[in-house]
Amino acid sequence: MQDRAFFDDKISFAFDSEIAEIKESGGMLAGVSLRDVFTGATRDLDVTGLFIAIGHDPRTELFTGQLDLDGEGYIKVASPSTRTSLSGVFAAGDVVDHTYRQAITAAGTGAAAALDAERYLAARGSRDAADEQRAAVAV
Repeated sequence: MQDRAFFDDKISFAFDSEIAEIKESGGMLAGVSLRDVFTGATRDLDVTGLFIAIGHDPRTELFTGQLDLDGEGYIKVASPSTRTSLSGVFAAGDVVDHTYRQAITAAGTGAAAALDAERYLAARGSRDAADEQRAAVAV
């Protein structure tokens, strides 16, 4: 799977980097600022979607004060959906899964988050596909 990702020209990698800032425009994700963990240099990356892999500890500090978190730092969702406490934001996988914390769980619940986002957008009555892509974020 790693080899396929390396050879896919639609995928880029940001090794030795961390997200320094999440940028928004009009309440939508507009990009991120990445910081090199060795040099401290930053660079901007225009993105309209963001998926964060957190490993075995929920690295959700980024969402403190923005989304409801439980006592262990996992994002609270309105189970069985992937809806969070913030309208239009959906969470899946490692950031909500206390038990398995595995890629397959993230993939399965990620699909559910995409469906929840689609239903959210349909209920909003977004005007065109470009608006729909930027209107919801799955974490």
